[in-house]
Amino acid sequence: MESKHDLITLPNGKTIKGIIMIENINLCPYVTLEWIIIETGLFIKNTFVESVDKKRFETINPSTGKVITNVAEASSKDVDLAVEAATEAFYNVWRFVDGKERGRLLNKLADLIERDLEELAALESFDNGQTLSTAKFIDVGKFAYTRHEPIGVCAAIIPWNFPILMQSWKMAPALACGNTIILKPSELTPLGALKIAALCKEAGFPEGVVNVLNGPGPITGAAIAMHMKIDKLSFTGSNATGRSLLKAASESNLKQVSLELGGKSPNIIFADSNLDQAIKWAHMGIFFNHGQCCTAGSRVYVQDSVYDEFLTKFKAFTESNKIGDPFEEDTYQGPQISQTQFDRIMRYIECGKEEGATLLTGGERHGDQGYFIKPTIFTDVNEKMTIMQEEIFGPVVAISKFSTVEEVIEKAHLTKFGLAAAVFTNDLTKAIKLSNELRAGTVWVNCYNLVNSRLPFGGYKESGTGRDLSKYALDQYTQIKTVQINLESHT
Repeated sequence: MESKHDLITLPNGKTIKGIIMIENINLCPYVTLEWIIIETGLFIKNTFVESVDKKRFETINPSTGKVITNVAEASSKDVDLAVEAATEAFYNVWRFVDGKERGRLLNKLADLIERDLEELAALESFDNGQTLSTAKFIDVGKFAYTRHEPIGVCAAIIPWNFPILMQSWKMAPALACGNTIILKPSELTPLGALKIAALCKEAGFPEGVVNVLNGPGPITGAAIAMHMKIDKLSFTGSNATGRSLLKAASESNLKQVSLELGGKSPNIIFADSNLDQAIKWAHMGIFFNHGQCCTAGSRVYVQDSVYDEFLTKFKAFTESNKIGDPFEEDTYQGPQISQTQFDRIMRYIECGKEEGATLLTGGERHGDQGYFIKPTIFTDVNEKMTIMQEEIFGPVVAISKFSTVEEVIEKAHLTKFGLAAAVFTNDLTKAIKLSNELRAGTVWVNCYNLVNSRLPFGGYKESGTGRDLSKYALDQYTQIKTVQINLESHT
């Protein structure tokens, strides 16, 4: 066996640089190859290339301890190039290729792998010492099946904005799949969880199946995330807390973690929509539950030809809100959850003004007691402003104008979040195009903030991992076991 490097002349006369050709391979009586040719660069955009820094490293044959060849070594610069290529391919090409064509390409690849099976098996044996019989492993007759089993002890840490609803989102699938659960409600809203716990006992759940632990996040939540005997953690809340919980879980027992985090959702209103209905839904999209909603449509984009009309009507509709006692039937907006949250929202309002946004209405306390904030509208905003990038979690909306579909799609994506989005238009083709283009876990068309328990809920990008609700939630609370039974008799 002889290896040649760098400049190779192929049997067809073509000369190639940067490859290895291994000749006269006699592995065993039934595998004899004249040569194997492998290009040794980096593979980016369907081309083998040298690394930016021209660095290479050796690959060793573990059977002989000798160098097989050297291959290009990728630095962070090459990673950037590959990510750029993959991103361009994803957004502009591959996601538009239909399933039939993707299947054809995968089957074609499988055919080529079968064609070159001898070479691939030989390379595996050269590269990692795998025996040729293993590299060319042939399946035996067997009976195989899978089981979806409960994970074990699950923990759920839930937020204060919809306490009982969030408890049901976590508890129901966990218990249905056969897990036990430890629930930590927010220290701001523990009462509903404690009442549900009492009802679980009354319903007859065995001891230890449902458990509720009250306490602050840095103490109780951290202890849950670090605990070695908790098998799975589900969290709904802020990005900062989600990151800390994920880190704690990784540093303990690598428990499974699913996260439903923040949002900065775009609400896109086209000129061809029913404007009065769009105004009502946009109002609900941001001011529902006093803006304390992870899907809140806090960035409203209005097509330029109806922008002025929308602003006038939206401002009047917003100022008609009744703010006050949540027990009064005609109250639309109650207080923020706490002094801390009140102060946080007011800081964002001041930040918006300092960065040059126009305060159209609101922006101040309502009344002289409690944590009430007047519904607040900003205009003349741009995507670099803090109020357009960070989740405020309060009754504050920023409204911007756009001209074209392409422009508004680009603006909608200028955020780290991807929880929800909405499109208002009477053009079904446009609605479907936008729904397909927007990088969000939920897209509403001509409505907002409608949640159906039969449909999955979760986000793209930094809005989280995994899904709540629907049959997809069951995947978060089960683990899959594969069982294979060899049916062949052996002597």
